Amino acid sequence: MSKALLVIDMQEACVGKDHAEFFKYDSDIITKVNEEIKANENIVYIRNLMKNNFINKLAPVQIFDGDKGAELAEDLLKKGNAVFDKYKGDAFSNPQLLEHLQKNGIDTVEVVGVDGGGCVALTALGAIENGFKVIVNTKAIGTMFEKKKDKYFQMLEKKGATFIR
Repeated sequence: MSKALLVIDMQEACVGKDHAEFFKYDSDIITKVNEEIKANENIVYIRNLMKNNFINKLAPVQIFDGDKGAELAEDLLKKGNAVFDKYKGDAFSNPQLLEHLQKNGIDTVEVVGVDGGGCVALTALGAIENGFKVIVNTKAIGTMFEKKKDKYFQMLEKKGATFIR
């Protein structure tokens, strides 16, 4: 079994020191994710970006490529240089992620990061749809959307995901 740790949306705008007020995650989420990064070899970072268009310029939180908020959080441990961008919740919407994992013989992905009721769960579901075994490490997942998280986690359990609690 070859495993990759997918570190999802751990960016300045979401969890950094000067993160957007909208995001309300536990202050120790970076510490928890860093512990998982230290314990793993194959790390893949996922950045959530917005398309730079008129509608998104009106959004209360803007995360455009090149902005400081789009960068991986300053205090996040960086291990390797596998970074993939996405414009949708599921990181597998970027075909380069699937290509990278397949090229490196990965058959299992462990997901950590934010948000358990959004991008983390959607990426885990995308991984299952692409034939990967999935580990959902709840110890290192931040969540603002509890009801959505509960619904998605039930779906993931039914589809065979393993949970670390």
